[in-house]
Amino acid sequence: MKLNSVKPCVYTFSLLLLIGCTEENSSVITPESNPDSGTSTAIAVASMDAISGAVTSSAGSEAGVWVIAETGEFDTFFARIVVTNDDGQYLIPNLPDAEYQVWTRGYGLADSPKLAIRPGQTVNLEAVIAENDAVAAKVYPAAYWYSMMDLPTEDELVNVQGGLNAYLTWMKNMGCIGCHQLGQESTRTIPEALGDFETHEEAWMRRVSSGQAGRGMFAQLAGRLDGIPFKYLGEWTQRIANGELPFVKPKRPADLEQNVVVTVRDWSNPKAYMHDLSGTDRRNPTVNGYGPLYGAPELSTDEFPVLDPVTNTSWVINAPVRDPDTPTSLSTPPTAPSPYWGDEAIWDSKANAHNPMLDQDGRVWYTARIRGPENPDFCKEGSEHPSAMLFPTQRAGRQLSMYDPNTEQYTFIDTCFSTHHLQFAYDEENTLWTSGGGAVVGWLNTREFLETGDAASAQGWSPLILDTNGNGQVDEWVEPGEEQDTSKDLRVNAGFYAVMPNPADGSIWGSNAFGYPGAVVRYDPATGLGERYNVPLPGFGSRGADIDKNGVVWVSLGSGHLGEFDRRKCQGPLNGPNATGDHCPEGWTFHPLPGPGFRDLPEDSVESSYYTWVDQHDSLGLGEDIPIVTGNLFDGVHALVDGEFQTLRVPYPLGFYTKGFEGRIDNPEAGWEGRGIWVPSGDRTPWLKEGGQGTKPLVVHFQMRPNPLSP
Repeated sequence: MKLNSVKPCVYTFSLLLLIGCTEENSSVITPESNPDSGTSTAIAVASMDAISGAVTSSAGSEAGVWVIAETGEFDTFFARIVVTNDDGQYLIPNLPDAEYQVWTRGYGLADSPKLAIRPGQTVNLEAVIAENDAVAAKVYPAAYWYSMMDLPTEDELVNVQGGLNAYLTWMKNMGCIGCHQLGQESTRTIPEALGDFETHEEAWMRRVSSGQAGRGMFAQLAGRLDGIPFKYLGEWTQRIANGELPFVKPKRPADLEQNVVVTVRDWSNPKAYMHDLSGTDRRNPTVNGYGPLYGAPELSTDEFPVLDPVTNTSWVINAPVRDPDTPTSLSTPPTAPSPYWGDEAIWDSKANAHNPMLDQDGRVWYTARIRGPENPDFCKEGSEHPSAMLFPTQRAGRQLSMYDPNTEQYTFIDTCFSTHHLQFAYDEENTLWTSGGGAVVGWLNTREFLETGDAASAQGWSPLILDTNGNGQVDEWVEPGEEQDTSKDLRVNAGFYAVMPNPADGSIWGSNAFGYPGAVVRYDPATGLGERYNVPLPGFGSRGADIDKNGVVWVSLGSGHLGEFDRRKCQGPLNGPNATGDHCPEGWTFHPLPGPGFRDLPEDSVESSYYTWVDQHDSLGLGEDIPIVTGNLFDGVHALVDGEFQTLRVPYPLGFYTKGFEGRIDNPEAGWEGRGIWVPSGDRTPWLKEGGQGTKPLVVHFQMRPNPLSP
């Protein structure tokens, strides 16, 4: 199907024009020509596409503060953000020609006045010392406010299976913070438009009922967690309303954190949110260099956004479905009026696209719905399809589709398994592996599908079978919950959430989420056998995960850790009657995430990472196989470098929350300028950020310079 896209008319100029001019044409404001600057540490601009200078305050040079340059002159919002060095100097590089509002933000400061500046100038900026702790705390990461929440007692948790750890799992990355950032200004306060309530507890009961997701949110807090969170959420916001402030203060960016260049753009519309994006082939991140990025807006809309980062333009692809009666999110009415959108049902999607992924030729593959849930006959019992003969399936909630930017053709791919995330294997078939199948792991031979168009023959799926009889092959198995029989294998419901083809040996790994304590799972396509490795304490709550080139799995945990699992460290048998999940605790290592702990649990960070991505190919410039986790309570990401986390924050607009990553090397010969990682904003309520209602979802490009003044 050929799509109609909504695309602005733009003229693409040569990338050479972005290089800028020489120092001979630069404009430099020195302390002598700018006597009000209050500093003698100004630096010269290297070209006409940079703004530089120094930041001082009444206390002297200001190191580790952000300098923000933003403009509204392009089709997209555009802001570029850098960090001052230890001497308070800054250089904002590679700015497209426009007039920018330039200002400073930092811990211990109030925002400075905005100055109108064009590239090619050196301007010294006067930072403003915050008049009190309340003013300073306005720009703290959400984690510092969230850590103020008290935790329930053991007596209160008697009806919550798993106790406090399970409670935290569902309050953090498996529940509330799996969709929203808690702790930024709009969530640590109660909006007046919500109504009048006698207590904040009552306000929270009403608040989580708002909108099209209200029924699910209320059910989780009132049902799964026995209504306990309402009390503690209410006490939390009441104390903040009374003037209580975070009991821990954040440290300013230092060392590697000062080298970051953050570029912020927007796309889509103010009522939509983005789950993820893609702009290259994970296996070869030079594919589609400088090209468009493609978003997946999940339940919010069928207008798939596209961003051109060279021209700073965006447009949408109107994604279709195959069957007109495909379910739509619009049919779910708001449970209660939203304080922002009233009774309006703002989500309207049939495709429900969760994730995109580019292949080696630049085609975009989506996990997207194309029909209703009832599977075709070739999936079911009685079919001669090899996978159906092994394990027939009746329903699938989301399938696959493919968009070819060269032809603008959108192709439907029916699958017998549900899809969620997707990754290409390192094989000649370009096998596309998916998560989200529940009881099964599903895959598509994309080479065969592109050659034949036959989705049925090109796909396969398998249940997860543990080799508990130890003979190295799939045999008759015992169903989950049945008494184990050592002469048989064991089928487990340990469906993949993340999916990770292992470059080292061709195995396929997944994270097992939405259960306590969580696990990572291995599937061997050669044998059809699975393996499960449960997360041992102090870790729990596995969500998104990824794998490095050595086959080591890295997983985001609700316990406040990045989990590392290395199967090579296992000392006992990997199959047999005792290899059912708890058999390799020695394979696990836990890396505490940055940030404070709760006052009642100070040893573990409140940070609640949704997903982990491994930079296998050094697309960011910090090295190969660097694990990077979503900093969902830090407005950014955390990169584990030499055993230490480096936090790359988006200080403006506050409230940035992401769910996914994409590393791309636009030009391997261009140094730091030719590489970086792309992350979309993924909060389901994107208007709950600085700027509020009417702002659009964001796309952020993180780059790492050799030093804070690299041009």
